[in-house]
This record gives sequence, C-alpha cells and structure tokens, in this order.
Amino acid sequence: MRSTYRVLAGLIAIGVVVQAMAIALAWFTVIKDVDGGLVFDKNSDYNVGHMTHSIVGSGVIPLLAIVLLIISFFAKVDSGVKWALYVFGLVVLQFGLAALSFGVAAIGALHGLNAFALLAVAAMASRRAAGPVPAAATSTETTEATT
Repeated sequence: MRSTYRVLAGLIAIGVVVQAMAIALAWFTVIKDVDGGLVFDKNSDYNVGHMTHSIVGSGVIPLLAIVLLIISFFAKVDSGVKWALYVFGLVVLQFGLAALSFGVAAIGALHGLNAFALLAVAAMASRRAAGPVPAAATSTETTEATT
C-alpha cells in the first residue's frame, strides 16, 4: 500500500506538470493561429492543449486525489492521511479557482499559483511514502506476525 500511495502522489505531481505543458501548448497554439489570420472567440473549438488540460484537470487528477485519500488510511505512511488531505484540499481549491476564473480572470493567477502548491505537496507526499515505516505500524505488524 505504501508503494501505491507513493505512485498515486507522484502521478498527481506529474499531472500538474502535464497541466502546465498542456495549457502552454493551448494558448501558444491560439496565438499562432491568430497571428496566421484565424479568429479565436466563444465559437472556436478548443485545441488539443485545451482538451488535455480539461481532461487531466477535471478528471484524472481529482480521481487520483480521491484514490490517494482512500489509500492513505491503509498505507501506513507517517502522516500519510494528513498529506493526502492536503493534496485533496488543494485539488478542490484548484477546481474552484478554475471555475471562478471564468468570471474574474485575475483569479486565474491564483489558479496557476495553487498549481505550484499542489505540485509541491503531492511530491512531498510521495517522498514521505519512501521513508521508513512508522514505529507504530512496524510494532503492530511484528505483533501480528508472532501470534
């Protein structure tokens, strides 16, 4: 379970990097297209960058965060539940900031900033799972193995 916890937290961190790459691809593609004479407005189709950002941000990362939170109760990672809650909370905040950004564009800056926080916290959660098994978990396993 510790390995699963570590992989899930790592995948969330990687997902944030994919998000940054996807949104950069999306808007540089729009800029290139507009420079080439195309028009981008509310009737325009989203490009592959927009679609990737939408799918990973509204589907993949939230699903991974929920699974991480569930696994955290069984993984025996020191403070693992707390770190999984941090990740989950930042994912919820990220989704909320994205929704609010469509009404108040300046909130988009906080959405970008929160992505850095999510990346750091998910990476930290993954790293904690690589550390030693907590003493309480070790003694419980030893007691169960001898009985």
